[in-house]
Amino acid sequence: MRETVLEAVLRSADAPSEVQRNRFAAFLKKQYGQEVPLRWEQDPALEKGFRMEVGADLYDWSLEGRLRQFRERLEQLNPAGVSVIPLMREAVRNWQPDAAPEEVGSVLTVGDEIATVSGLEHAAYGEILQFSSGVKGMVQDLRPDRVGCILFGGSEAIESGSIVRRTGKTAGIPVGDGFLGRVVDALGMPIDGQGDIPSEGYLPIESPAPGIIDRQPVNAPMETGLLAIDSMFPIGRGQRELIIGDRQTGKTAIALDTVLNQKGKGVVCIYVAIGQKSSSVAQLVENLKHKGAMDYTIVVNAPASASASLQYIAPYAGTALGEYFMRKGRDVLIVYDDLSKHAVAYRTLSLLLERSPGREAYPGDVFYLHSRLLERSAHLSDELGGGSMTALPIVETQAGDVSAYILTNVISITDGQIFLDADLFNQGNRPAIDVGISVSRVGGNAQIKAMKRVAGTLKIDQAQYRELESFSKFSSDMDAVTAAVLDKGRKNTRLLVQPQYSPMPVERQIAVLYCGMHGLMREIPVERVADFERELLRELETSEVFPTLREGVINEATAAAIEAAAERVSSHLKA
Repeated sequence: MRETVLEAVLRSADAPSEVQRNRFAAFLKKQYGQEVPLRWEQDPALEKGFRMEVGADLYDWSLEGRLRQFRERLEQLNPAGVSVIPLMREAVRNWQPDAAPEEVGSVLTVGDEIATVSGLEHAAYGEILQFSSGVKGMVQDLRPDRVGCILFGGSEAIESGSIVRRTGKTAGIPVGDGFLGRVVDALGMPIDGQGDIPSEGYLPIESPAPGIIDRQPVNAPMETGLLAIDSMFPIGRGQRELIIGDRQTGKTAIALDTVLNQKGKGVVCIYVAIGQKSSSVAQLVENLKHKGAMDYTIVVNAPASASASLQYIAPYAGTALGEYFMRKGRDVLIVYDDLSKHAVAYRTLSLLLERSPGREAYPGDVFYLHSRLLERSAHLSDELGGGSMTALPIVETQAGDVSAYILTNVISITDGQIFLDADLFNQGNRPAIDVGISVSRVGGNAQIKAMKRVAGTLKIDQAQYRELESFSKFSSDMDAVTAAVLDKGRKNTRLLVQPQYSPMPVERQIAVLYCGMHGLMREIPVERVADFERELLRELETSEVFPTLREGVINEATAAAIEAAAERVSSHLKA
């Protein structure tokens, strides 16, 4: 194998003296175990000190380099509750410039949030690079002669030929309890005008998902407050439940109602907005404040105006924040709104990095893009604190197409999906859930016993009703059994209609659902079902029914109380 011929290039404003040359030659021989030819080049920018390049190694003894080393030393100080002043004094007293080599590169091309860099032979995928202008980037493409990186700032200050340094660090985000109630960008910087956020640590935005031994089964409910979901498609803590549907069919509304329903339950909620309109996110934050939900919510915003790089890392940053609370034993609910825009941002970056396009121009690793994200949601074992992170990813469909590329990928990763139908939405059935193709693969494991008992056959009944309804349009007469099924189905469908921003506690859901499943609304017209529901809950308010149902118990006394209240309400509405 042919040996690499080394040459040292020494740069400074003034030519080195003979004594200095001899010192550099001795240093090179000691460092590399051989005589290394030394060549001097004048660099007026280096007013004081020297900068020497040996292959891919850089030795920076310039004033700029020494100041940078000193600044990095101060940044490494970790007071841990102790005054930082003595530590700084000690650091200043004992600091010596480091003569270790650092790997630097130079910019080949820059533009469209992408920079290609040469000379970084040992750069790793996902490593953060520091440009001389102060802008940071992340390595996303490794090639034999260059690396491609995405930029987290404006590329205007970066020029071809400028110096790029390796940091040896991966992208991360500050974390801490101080983030609760705040709106931050994808880098964890506050954007709500309420000042800095005190951090309690720093976590990488990408980390390995918990292994099998570190998890436990999903067995505790994450109640959404929506009767249609909690009864037919229950979500458990640590589950990944996909929300899909066309534009403007109520996807975000379901996620928002779920966040509102966690008030007073000790759940930390994280809403990650990817490629959304800033006005929409501002309205959402205002609604959360108005409902008192921002106290336990963090909003991570990478709007449509943000770069594709920031939209790409936003969900990973939100997940890192969620992992901080999960590892402390807390329950976390995270919403990704939405992953279809996230995939588009990743496709943009991949094409700019000249990766080979695949189906629909997406790169070959687009499945891994979302699997490594969603697999981080889990219910941790008791040894790790028993915390959980429940994910509600959102994917937008086009004209109800459930066979789209990104959608089918995410369906295969998640533990179920809730499909919102545009026709049902336009008919006033909100949430507009298509019972036929919606499913929760956790099922009854995430339901309390009373709900499981009452809602056991609801999904089958509703699916049967949908089928009979379509056939009944072609028949002029029908038997009594079919008419009864259709009547019950119509009233249960109306019962499942729920206004936005009005989540319902589980005990109220069970009471209402009991009436629907046991035919206690037979004599109530469909248009009066909402009145029946409202008056029934008012009747039961002062009884012992709700506390009993909350415990998951539905006994003969509770059932009798519900039936008696339903009878009184029916008599009143008929009169």
